Amino acid sequence: MDFLCKTADFNQFKTECTVIFTAATNTLSAIAQNADTLCEGQISRLIKSGDFKNQVGNSAWFYPSTGKSARILVVATGLKTANASLDSETFISLAEATAQALCSKSLKQASIHLNDIAVEDQPVQWISQTLSSRITSAAYRYTQTKKVDELPLLAKVTLCTDKAQLTAAKKGATLGAAVGQGINTARTLGDLPGNICTPTYLANEAKLLAKKSTKFTTKIVEAAEMKKLGMGSLLSVSAGSDQPPKLIVMEYKGKASKAPNVIVGKGITFDTGGISLKAGAGMDEMKYDMCGAASVLGTMHTLVELGAPVHVVAVIAAAENMPSGRATKPGDVVTSMSGKTIEVLNTDAEGRLVLCDALTYVERFKPKSVVDIATLTGACVIALGHHATGLFSNEQALADKLLEAGKQTHDRAWQMPLWDDYKKSLKSNFADLANIGGREAGSVTAACFLSYFTESYPWAHLDVAGTAWNSGANKGATGRPVSLLVNYLLNNA
Repeated sequence: MDFLCKTADFNQFKTECTVIFTAATNTLSAIAQNADTLCEGQISRLIKSGDFKNQVGNSAWFYPSTGKSARILVVATGLKTANASLDSETFISLAEATAQALCSKSLKQASIHLNDIAVEDQPVQWISQTLSSRITSAAYRYTQTKKVDELPLLAKVTLCTDKAQLTAAKKGATLGAAVGQGINTARTLGDLPGNICTPTYLANEAKLLAKKSTKFTTKIVEAAEMKKLGMGSLLSVSAGSDQPPKLIVMEYKGKASKAPNVIVGKGITFDTGGISLKAGAGMDEMKYDMCGAASVLGTMHTLVELGAPVHVVAVIAAAENMPSGRATKPGDVVTSMSGKTIEVLNTDAEGRLVLCDALTYVERFKPKSVVDIATLTGACVIALGHHATGLFSNEQALADKLLEAGKQTHDRAWQMPLWDDYKKSLKSNFADLANIGGREAGSVTAACFLSYFTESYPWAHLDVAGTAWNSGANKGATGRPVSLLVNYLLNNA
């Protein structure tokens, strides 16, 4: 999808659809008044009838008898007056509703007028970015293993603004479109079934990404090398599977620096729980246990697309967790790359076992910061539901940057405690650590486990078990937290 920015007034050029924002009250915005004239008063009559409520994101289609626009999409701002400003969260809801409405029609192109919308404390670049990312993401359709009869045809969106704001609008549209593409990359990988999206498949996707930029390199650490490196913890997870594990190492050097920011993704391409077998109901959704890895690949896709001036190393610990005669058993003791021994009390707590070796591996890059992303615990879903990602960190300054990045993009996180008090539950009579604590505070003790392997650098852990995918009738990957990660990395280049 292409996004163009023009200095154009309403009804100045031919388009299949014009989007206008207005308070659905007796006082219409200037553009809405012009649209109402072209529609012979249909807009004002619908509002006066009470059939078009002034609720944020409420929309209606109109078909003018004259003018250069075949359709007009009117989106209500919920404001009491036409000239008031929206807060940023309300505008994000408005942008999402607009994106869904546009992508519900078989349109090839549309135009959106920005002049009649204002957001408190946000420039036009942010408005443009928000719209373009939401529209790109709304156009996502899963087609890899399913025939889709009617694909959305929206290929071009023109954002109209005044001359003084044109450059800023273009910057926002470019960034937003790239973020949207990264989100859709993560969603596609998450939605693919486990028999297709294997650790090898993820490795091949990383290799393909390296072909798109001379600044991007990919290295795959195979099982034999993992063994030499002492990655007994990661290898213990893949022991029961016929699929070989992969440690996928990507580096993007958009600028030279001695200390890169590092992101690490959990890539369990299917999680049966291993010998600690999960219940059958809902196990199909365990293909989403690699959504941390998917978000890492989506983030790197966005950085490459932008040619961003950042230095980022991305590592994915990919494996399949299966039960077999070779599988790791509860009570087994494994040795991690760090040298710490781990008593595996539950083979379904496997994400932390692959991550701990990956987190030790990244020490060689002398990182400025390390952020891992993982669908780590069901306990985080109980704690925070499906709205916020759980955030844990050993450095408050890093946590604050991630929280702010999430707030700016509405891809929000909530900080959880990482106190030494919780570490007592990880004691083992037979190893340096147990891989699980008790039933209480499961997301916290999981993060505490990871903290033992991150003592040499600033580190944060994002538990996305509640935010990486939706269940039920709308089952599918969300692409979170790509927008949070991109915003964080660009802000802290």
